[in-house]
Order: sequence, then structure tokens, then C-alpha cells
Amino acid sequence: MIQPKPESSLKPWRPLVVQDRAGAVWDSLREMVAALGPALEEFKQRHKGGTEPSYGGSLGSEAAGISLFLAYLKASGVMPECWDLGRQYLDFAVEMLSEESMEVSLHGGFTGIAWIVQHIADLLGGLEYDLSGIDEAIEGSVSKSPWKITYDLIAGLVGIGVYCLERRNTSAARSLEQIIERLYELAERSDDEARWFTPPELLFDQQKELYPNGFYNLGLAHGVPGVIALLGKAHAAGIARDRTQWLLDRAVPCFLKQRLPSSAHSSFAAFRGPRRTEEDCRLAWCYGDAGAAAALLLASSYTGNSSWEEEALSIFTKAAKRAPDSCGVRDACFCHGAAGLAHIFNRIYHATQQELFAQASRYWLDRTLQFRRPGEGAAGYLVWTQEKDGTMELTGRFNFLEGIAGIGLALLAAIADLEPAWDRLCMVDIPLDRFNHMD
Repeated sequence: MIQPKPESSLKPWRPLVVQDRAGAVWDSLREMVAALGPALEEFKQRHKGGTEPSYGGSLGSEAAGISLFLAYLKASGVMPECWDLGRQYLDFAVEMLSEESMEVSLHGGFTGIAWIVQHIADLLGGLEYDLSGIDEAIEGSVSKSPWKITYDLIAGLVGIGVYCLERRNTSAARSLEQIIERLYELAERSDDEARWFTPPELLFDQQKELYPNGFYNLGLAHGVPGVIALLGKAHAAGIARDRTQWLLDRAVPCFLKQRLPSSAHSSFAAFRGPRRTEEDCRLAWCYGDAGAAAALLLASSYTGNSSWEEEALSIFTKAAKRAPDSCGVRDACFCHGAAGLAHIFNRIYHATQQELFAQASRYWLDRTLQFRRPGEGAAGYLVWTQEKDGTMELTGRFNFLEGIAGIGLALLAAIADLEPAWDRLCMVDIPLDRFNHMD
């Protein structure tokens, strides 16, 4: 059985914004809620008409992520009346489990919906969905060796592990043990190093053009930092501790060796591949220093390794001081935009109480609100999205990673006094009490 999460933290979560910003945050949240009622009917009609994108209820699409946002509006006491609509979104997402063929992944498949169900049940209570079938399907899937799918957080083993940590039952513990074993099998291992390679057959076409022989992915969403974060959490949960410690002791130093020269804007590139020069990376959750440093700090917090903590904090410090025009932030979304940075720096501020990180969070919160255009897109927000033909277009999105569900959760975390435990979904839930999570 996975060890239960602590019921509370030693330090409380406090609102970060001051009064002059709070009004704009409230205006944005109200516009989001106003847009979500009509949007639900539109989603249902599109689904009935066969025009709803595949995995319409999944976390990577709309319904499940929106229900998470509305659940936190209730739990925080900010807009408790919103949960009636949130429950409708959650019911719609769960219906998709039986009506659509979904992959086993956190952000594009049934695992993400199940994570949302479990999390909201813990947060609000009163949910009676049966997830045992999901548990069985996951256990059967991760027991297969060799593993043929990606290892990452978005679509692979790490993301499935995030669900297992949330579920915390015997089946989840067995699945997590199997996930650790699959990660061990996939790792390139030596006496001193462990790292995970992404072969060309798992790359997108554009990536394959640049890296025809594959690469090492250095981003939290799709790469090695996600593995490091999961290993740290699994270790703290008492899962395969010898294996997780062995891998961490080799994976973290190996990853830190990839740091760029101090003259670079970023500490890490997005990828490392043969015969290619490593370049600066944008600052974001998905790729870049914010996500990577969060993963390292999680690993240090859950294992008590002070040297990893020092490395993580130095990366965070450089990121907080980075010139904004070098960060590559073009919209407000959580995945690669301003809201994700505002939230991650809010998290690291609450963990460290260092004012530098509070200032960085407030800056990116202001940038998030500056991207808002009332009446346009989805509740005033537009995000750069890659279409099937590879072109980039500004589109209004409602989902968690790229849309207003994620933006709304980040904004709410800045004005509410409820700890935003939803960010366990993204592996940036840096403990408020840091090393007190150890046995």
C-alpha cells in the first residue's frame, strides 16, 4: 500500500496578490465561469454530431480539466456555486470513458480522467465513481515488458505513475512498482549514470527532421525531469526504494551534467542529440528551467539530498532573474505560457519564503492578465496552438494545459488560501514543509 499523503502542511498557503491585482483576477475568473455554461452544451453537441475531437472528455481535451477548475472554485470558497456546473462537466468526462476508445495516458487518455475523479473525490467528497476497472487496466498495461510507448509525463509511464500516487491503493502500489521496473529497463545505465533516450520512431515529424537519430529530452513534460520527479515521489511513498534510490543517484547527476554555460539565458536546452549544438530554451513548465528545477526540488525534498536542493534553487534563481524578453512567452497558458510560470514561482515562494520568487510570480501573473482580451477567444484568452498541418494559430482553448482551465487554476492559487494540490498533476507540487515528508 502506498503511504498516505500528509493531511496538512506546516506552513499555510497564503494569497500572493495584492489588492490592485486581485480585482483583475476576479474579473477574469468571472468571465471564465460565464463562458463555461454555454461551452458545455457546445461540447456535448459536437460530440453527438461526431465532430468532437478524439478523447473529448480527457484531461488533454476539455471536460475533465474544466471540472477540476470548478471544483477548486468551490473548495476555496471563492465561487462555491460553480460546482453544480463542475459536476456536469465531470459526468460528461466520465461518460466518455465508456463511449470512446482511449489510450492509457495522463493527458490524452483515461488515466487523466480517473486522476481527476480521485482528486475531486478527496477534495470535495460525495463522488461514487468506480475506478477499479481503470486500476485493473493500468496494472495489466504497465506489467508488459518491454514497454513500447513513451516513458514521459504527458503520455507515458511517468504520467501513469502520477495517477497511481493519487489513487494510493494496493493495485496502484503494484502498478507503480511495475512502472519503476519499466523505467529501469528503459534506462541507459552504467555504474555512474542513468538516462532515458527517445528513439526517432516516437518523435513528431518536425522533431525527427532535426533529430533523425532521436534525442534525450530535457523537459519536464516529455523528458528526464519527469522521471526524476516520479522516482523521488515513489521513493517517499515506500515503493521499490532500492531501485528508485539507485536510479536517482545516477539520473540526477547525469541530468545536471547537461547544464549550459553560465553565459546562456537558460540552464538547460530542450533536447540533447548527437551532432547538434545545444541552444537556449524558453522558460516554461513543459520545457525549460522552471519545470526542470521543480522536478529536481521534488527529488531533493522527498529524499533529503541537500546538494540537489542547492542545484535546484540556483536554477530557480537564475530563471527568476532572467530577462523576460528572452523567455519565449507568447501567451497565457499553463503549459508554455505566463500562467504556468506564475504558478511555479508561487509554489517555490511558498516553499522557500524567498521574496525573489514572489516577485517573479507576481510579474508573470501580471503578464497573464495582460494577455487577456475580454470578449475574445475563450473568456478573453488566446493561445498559440499547432494545427495538424504544422502551422501555428491563435485559438481559444478551454482545456487544462493550454486553455482557461489551467489559467484559471493558476489565477485562483494567487488569490485563495487553499493549497493548490491540483499541481500534483504537473509534478510541480513542491512541499510547503520540504523535508518533513520523509519517513
